[in-house]
Amino acid sequence: MKNILKSEEALKLILSFVFVLLLGFPWWTFFVWILAPDISMLAYLGGTKVGAYGYNLFHHQGVAILVALTGLGIGNTELQFAGVILFGHSSMDRILGYGLKYSDDFKHTHLGRIGK
Repeated sequence: MKNILKSEEALKLILSFVFVLLLGFPWWTFFVWILAPDISMLAYLGGTKVGAYGYNLFHHQGVAILVALTGLGIGNTELQFAGVILFGHSSMDRILGYGLKYSDDFKHTHLGRIGK
């Protein structure tokens, strides 16, 4: 089952790359921006509760889709790009075993403990 879930996330990551191309951005912009959502880890400077909230905001696939659809609705290609990057990044993280965070510990995620 774990391999099936990782395969699904890999497909989402690949589709994110394809959407970046369909939006008209150069292929390399995907690779330049794919790690940008990890800036949200700075929220952990405010403690684990604030950190988990900030991290999850930038790593939730529903939020990513909402950002992309908002960009689509208002005709803003950059906002669409941001949503696609958020979505692709969260998929990449899930392939690596990093899930949405619980507020008690950075290593406690919805996919289990990191490093287990």
